[in-house]
Amino acid sequence: MSLKAAFIGLGAMGTPMAGHLKAHGLLHAVSSRTKANADAVAKELGVAAPPLAELAAQCDVIALCVTADADVLGTVDALAPHLRKGAIVVDHSTVAPDTAKQAAARLSAVSAYFLDAPVSGGVEGAKSGKLSVMVGGDADVLERARPVLEAYALRITHLGAVGAGQATKAVNQVLVAGIAQGVCEGLALGEALGLDPERLLPTLGAGAAGNWFLEKRGATMLRDEFSVGFKLGLLHKDLGIVRQIAESAGTSRNVIERSLADYAELMSQGYGDEDISALIRLKRKR
Repeated sequence: MSLKAAFIGLGAMGTPMAGHLKAHGLLHAVSSRTKANADAVAKELGVAAPPLAELAAQCDVIALCVTADADVLGTVDALAPHLRKGAIVVDHSTVAPDTAKQAAARLSAVSAYFLDAPVSGGVEGAKSGKLSVMVGGDADVLERARPVLEAYALRITHLGAVGAGQATKAVNQVLVAGIAQGVCEGLALGEALGLDPERLLPTLGAGAAGNWFLEKRGATMLRDEFSVGFKLGLLHKDLGIVRQIAESAGTSRNVIERSLADYAELMSQGYGDEDISALIRLKRKR
């Protein structure tokens, strides 16, 4: 019997992810914070957009991709009383490891399961179905949910118990922030020196400086196009979570603190909905 899956959270990442589930014959229902958005996506994909209670009662695997810790726990609480025994909730949001553990405990109380499964790969990865998924939870539960994850993932890695996925995402976000700092500062220098982007970018990309962010965002940021990917306001939210994790671990927070300050400044200037590559605005000659 094939799995019946649902997707909750139909933003820039969630909508294409739900589309891949539909293409694989797994999507049964969708839901979103705003009913109009849920209805529009449901109509486009030819599935239902029922109340959460009905969605919970109808589906075997329910994937979430929402904004904040409170959203995850609120959704879990809304689903829990209505879930089938043995149902699996897979959370693709970026939240604290402790939030994942709380969600798992609340679902365990109703004989359901939880996987924390944050993703990396950006909007492009969601659209192409080539996300990297970092999973915390029971390995057997992951195997049951794997067909759902495989619909939009290039790589699925089991990292350990519940919370390990979010811990890995914290490491990921430090690297993302640090790479953005270096690429934006370097390209601002190249721009100030009058170097030709069409020669500069492929030259940098072919050597030790090559990376995903340079490849995907280098040309667009030099054209002042900042509507292409991950909103800087969301990275700022993520780094707030990462700061607490790093404080507890006792590790350096230089990249985290600098990035939090820089993105807070950009948000104060009204750029919170722009891609994280808008950081180059602060790196340019004042």
